[in-house]
Amino acid sequence: MLTIDPKSISTAQLQGYLQGSVGPRPIAFASTMDADGNANVSPFSFFNVFSANPPILIFSPARRVRDNTIKHTLINVEATKEVVINVVNYDIVQQISLASTEYADGVDEFVKSGLTPVASDIVKPYRVKESPVQFECKVNQIIALGSEGGAGNLVVCEVVKIHIDEAVLDSNGAIDQHKIDLVSRLGGNWYSRSNQGLFEVPKPLATLGIGVDAIPDFIKQSPVFNGNDLGILGNVEALPTTEEVSIFVQQNFAVKAVLSSDDPEKVQLEAKKYLNENDVDSAWKVLLAEPSKQSKNN
Repeated sequence: MLTIDPKSISTAQLQGYLQGSVGPRPIAFASTMDADGNANVSPFSFFNVFSANPPILIFSPARRVRDNTIKHTLINVEATKEVVINVVNYDIVQQISLASTEYADGVDEFVKSGLTPVASDIVKPYRVKESPVQFECKVNQIIALGSEGGAGNLVVCEVVKIHIDEAVLDSNGAIDQHKIDLVSRLGGNWYSRSNQGLFEVPKPLATLGIGVDAIPDFIKQSPVFNGNDLGILGNVEALPTTEEVSIFVQQNFAVKAVLSSDDPEKVQLEAKKYLNENDVDSAWKVLLAEPSKQSKNN
């Protein structure tokens, strides 16, 4: 058996062992607002429920291991003492992952992830419309666990209002665990889908993804693509060039045939096949091959 003194290894290694062995962990998609009213939303897997009376949720935005800086979420809850914790199901997991990209201060992750902000009833931060359960919370206490990179900050939240999508309820009004289809976090790129098992979500780029807001309307408005597809398409650093698209089409007879059909939906379904195979670059090349034909969906 491998035996480790936590002080003998790097923080990054220790974090890997902790996250790889303590799980699956539920995900808090925390929506906050800064003192000037700018929205922020970000996921945290150091999260759970700790009390029913009073209803208490706790999540922990840790100090970054690489440079000991703190996240916008922590800054915001310190300033406003309010947060909305939105639960994460499979339908939005790719968009949630995209929202974890460390965009610059002032960039709205709602816009980048393509998720919809909805006004809360009691607190100022927005709820996430697509989340099946949303908890409006007042922050009772923030407990700093250390001052070095990797140190957590326990945000103790009291739930003041709950919003539940009726589509996830059973005939008795209780939450149906199959319908809610929650996802949780493990180590590395691994997630767990509560009613199916393990799957991978590649970590967002170290550089910035273009975001869902940069995806052309004919793609965003197409019934072929769901929120997860848009999250994957938005997590690329740059789109293929015209030359790259042209070379791809010339070398791919199947794509040529689909493009010659003059049917935008067939083209999008072909791109969807590539997405299902985790070949995002080829999916983009298919979609950008004949934008004039796609314009029918604008």
